[in-house]
Amino acid sequence: MAHINRKFIDSHWLLFITRGLVALVFGAIALFNMRQDFPYMITLVGIFLLSFSIIEFINALYRARQKTGWAISVSLAIIDAVVALALLFTITQNTTWHLYIIAAYTFLRGFFEIIAGFRSTVDPTDRFTWVFSGMIGAIIGIVVFNSSEYFVRFFGVYLMIVGTCSLFYGVHNRAQKIEDRIARRESAALAAKTRKRRQGKKVVKRSK
Repeated sequence: MAHINRKFIDSHWLLFITRGLVALVFGAIALFNMRQDFPYMITLVGIFLLSFSIIEFINALYRARQKTGWAISVSLAIIDAVVALALLFTITQNTTWHLYIIAAYTFLRGFFEIIAGFRSTVDPTDRFTWVFSGMIGAIIGIVVFNSSEYFVRFFGVYLMIVGTCSLFYGVHNRAQKIEDRIARRESAALAAKTRKRRQGKKVVKRSK
């Protein structure tokens, strides 16, 4: 079994499934919506980020209850909330302002996911999922920064990829937890057999 950093695997696997579904829904709307109404699109992105923030706060509560650390989840939730509010409360601002915010958020989020990919696990599947999603985020962040009227659609592409990766990671995370649970049971059973064998040897020695 690959070495797994517990602070990541102890996030509930349903978190990734939920994140994936939310990202896919909002990504599809942002990508395929034909309305050329920027206030509407920016509101859509803001609502999506607030949804991500709520999911991360729920995850932080779960991790705090499991005593596996909550700082990372709280930090991400705060960042998502701040960016969402920055978009929602400046809808009347120039579109360039929103473009810069979304570009910076996408790039930084992608950069974080790349770091998480290299630090969370040595499992090649998990690492590829995190790093691939992060690289796409960093690239699209640069694309958004250099785009004009279609930057929300580029962000929609990013959300579609993030959603797919989150769903895949959630399923794999569930499998890892089952594998980890089985390994712990086998280890405990082996330890119990070893203790019994040692105790049996001690009894034989004493009887002699």
